[in-house]
Amino acid sequence: MPTGSIEEVAPYLKPADAEALARAYDFSKKAHEGQLRKDGKPYITHPLAVSEILAGWHMDAQTLMAALLHDVVEDTGITPEKIAEEFGDSVTNLVVGVTKLDQIQFETKAQAQAENFRKMLLAMAQDVRVILIKLADRLHNMRTLDVMRPEKRQRIAQETLDIYAPIANRLGLNNLYRELEDLAFMHLHPTRYRVLEKAVQAARGNRDETLNKIGRTIEDKLKENGIEAEVYGREKHLYSVYRKMQEKNLTFSEVFDIYGFRVIVEKVANCYLALGTLHGLYKPIPGKFKDYIAIPKANGYQSLHTTLFGPFGAPIEVQIRTRDMHRVAEAGVASHWVYKTDDSTLSEVQKHTHQWLQSLLDIQADSRDSVEFLEHIKVDLFPDEVYVFTPKGKIMALPRGATVVDFAYNVHTDIGNRCIAAKVNGEFMPLSTPLKNGDRVEIVTSGSAHPNPAWIHFVVTGKARAHIRNALKKTHQSESEALGLQLLNQALRGLGVEPAEVADAQWDRLVKESGRGKDEILSEIGLGKKLGVVVALQLLARETENQEERRLAAPMLIHGAEGVAVRLGKCCRPIPGDPIIGQIKKDQGLIIHTHDCSHVRHYREDPDKWVNVEWAPDIEKMFEVGIRIIVANKRGVLATVAATISNEGSDIDNVDMDEQDGGAYTALYFTVQVQNRVHLSRLMRSLRGLPEVVRIYRIKGHETRQA
Repeated sequence: MPTGSIEEVAPYLKPADAEALARAYDFSKKAHEGQLRKDGKPYITHPLAVSEILAGWHMDAQTLMAALLHDVVEDTGITPEKIAEEFGDSVTNLVVGVTKLDQIQFETKAQAQAENFRKMLLAMAQDVRVILIKLADRLHNMRTLDVMRPEKRQRIAQETLDIYAPIANRLGLNNLYRELEDLAFMHLHPTRYRVLEKAVQAARGNRDETLNKIGRTIEDKLKENGIEAEVYGREKHLYSVYRKMQEKNLTFSEVFDIYGFRVIVEKVANCYLALGTLHGLYKPIPGKFKDYIAIPKANGYQSLHTTLFGPFGAPIEVQIRTRDMHRVAEAGVASHWVYKTDDSTLSEVQKHTHQWLQSLLDIQADSRDSVEFLEHIKVDLFPDEVYVFTPKGKIMALPRGATVVDFAYNVHTDIGNRCIAAKVNGEFMPLSTPLKNGDRVEIVTSGSAHPNPAWIHFVVTGKARAHIRNALKKTHQSESEALGLQLLNQALRGLGVEPAEVADAQWDRLVKESGRGKDEILSEIGLGKKLGVVVALQLLARETENQEERRLAAPMLIHGAEGVAVRLGKCCRPIPGDPIIGQIKKDQGLIIHTHDCSHVRHYREDPDKWVNVEWAPDIEKMFEVGIRIIVANKRGVLATVAATISNEGSDIDNVDMDEQDGGAYTALYFTVQVQNRVHLSRLMRSLRGLPEVVRIYRIKGHETRQA
């Protein structure tokens, strides 16, 4: 930075901070060497102008340094690590934060997205100074927008109006807010801007005389009542005049005939005394009074607003506030901590908000304390929400902690139900991945997919949870119906009747008698709430006590785990080739066990509890089975065993071991995938052939690792 100009840019800085700022300027100037802006000026003029704007808000040295360096990472290839080495982590974090905001692409023109985009920008900046740098950056770009192509000017101006001006307003930067709006208006509607500007200048002469006269009258009346006050005439900025004309369908003269005044007093009590005095001087217009002192705006703004009938029949809008309130209103960077805060903490939150505001505004008076305060303060303006992108650039608001599955259901129920995988920022991630602000999420679907019951345990949105439960219920229902139909057909054949021989009239009679639909009856059979043979007898209007008729039906073929309604018992892990039996369990459907499984021994004598089942031929699925191997305690034995398992065409799902300190042998526990008993026998034979293997057997039942 040129000698002597530091004091001009930020005269309130301490010498050490001013020296650091000069180093940042030299670093940035060297990094941007040879780069020019569109207007032909050296690029360094832009970061310098941004830092000057921030200095006008009395920002701390770190913010000014980050402003000088804010384009270095993106435009020059200098790494954040290099900046950290030169200027420390705090400055680097600010630079990286601004760079991250610059990389967000606002791809949709939908104005409905603007509010979400504003919130996302704020939420992404954990330190509010990042937003301030971004706003100053946008202000300078708007001031120098003339050199851009017309279509680019229009796009940037619209984005400023939709996104950045409202952020400035939300943070209480009123002067910045007004300037951004006027600059955007000038570039979006240049002809309207010029016409309105001329009209304002033409009307200003007579208007100034009237403003002065009313102002003196107000000032005298307040003094007469013992209230010391400063009274200023206030003129609306051009865009607010234009917007009011558009929104309320008013002519220019109707809008411009409204006179605005600001009354500044010393104490809060004097605000209300001044209000009473003004209401005594001019009649108030009913319904036009707002008390923002008792109930401040979310951004910390406080004032009394009233509208009066003026001496010439024109309305007079008056804002009454203290000096402190005026400073906050004009230059405050108000926190949004009051956003979504419960009543019990509101007063404490407001206290912190006011303290932070004052520390920021009083930098010139007490720079040491307030700079230290800024150094440590962090703010997350929307703690309960995250804002993420769809692949098409649409922004979605989700609760904090929301996962990829929550996002999928938020897009559409079918997307959620058929979700099988997801990319977050271009990389495949688990479906349980919590999303962060600014993530771009793409869902991969499959027509045959359905929700996984495990999703219930990690989704956070009620919508996702409800749709998952509903889909699982429907899946459960359809699978139960399919199983129920198989069991009923099996029972009918056991009674010597082919299912096709059952007439519709027989079903109609049963439905009428039971008060349940056909689908419901089949589902109840599948879930074990009704016996297939009992329903078959009801259909045929026959009763029998012959238990053999119930159990000697043609066996039902099992292809593996059929879904929700047919499951393989985890207690015995049956595989094709094992003799099996089907257990009907209420509300769980059909569970397949091995004949010798201890869980079904006491069911064998009760034919109502089991179903005749057999493995289907030519099953191509793989099945889990547990094996225990006792091996000599040698180096590399685990790798040798694993390689043998792999060579036999088996996948390893899990491996565990019991190793006794100093012992000669180790017990290895594998869960492997096999096709059938023949495949398992071949695998165990190969393992037995290894010199390190002492003993091997299949784990069945509830054998523990210590067995």
